[in-house]
Amino acid sequence: MPHDHDDFAVEPIKGLPELPPEGEEILWQGRPNWWALAKESLSLKWVAAYFVFLALWRFVAVMDLMPLSRAIQTSVPFLVLGAIAIALLVLIAYVQARATVYTITNRRVAMRIGAALTMTLNLPYQWIGNANLDLRKSGTGTIALQTTGSTKLSYVMCWPHVRPWRMARTEPALRCIPDAANVAQILAAAAETRVSQAPQIQRAASPDAVAAE
Repeated sequence: MPHDHDDFAVEPIKGLPELPPEGEEILWQGRPNWWALAKESLSLKWVAAYFVFLALWRFVAVMDLMPLSRAIQTSVPFLVLGAIAIALLVLIAYVQARATVYTITNRRVAMRIGAALTMTLNLPYQWIGNANLDLRKSGTGTIALQTTGSTKLSYVMCWPHVRPWRMARTEPALRCIPDAANVAQILAAAAETRVSQAPQIQRAASPDAVAAE
């Protein structure tokens, strides 16, 4: 299993459920930028635009039927509801970001995720086939990890720490991390080194071939 559940264990090292084995070194740790997470994973701008549209639609619909001040008053509740919805989304993003710790070591990528139900994903580099960087102008970005073989993850359980809309083959992701380009270089170098150190399997010579010599 690529993840372990242990809500009651005390982390010996931040972001990791247990002490790293001998020879494993932590190369980088970080968490999402909560504001970027709110905008990208929770569609904050779209939600705000939706409630503004409702308020304008209501105002236009009633402006010919009542005084201007009254028409404005009937539109205000939509803006209030929008403000409440935005505040809730921002709170969710903040809590998610604070509960998250991404860790890159010389052997794996570990992701402690989940605010209510915490779990840790452990992804050895041998399980990662490719990584895609989505870099923003601000320098924040998302690194999505394509897993190989039979490694399957639940999109719902991992959200929002996934590549959006990749549900058939969930791609866990380091979402909205600061200085994403530098983190991607650290990840690429560590993965390349680790995979190149994997033991090479050679086909043994058959007894008949040895006897013939």
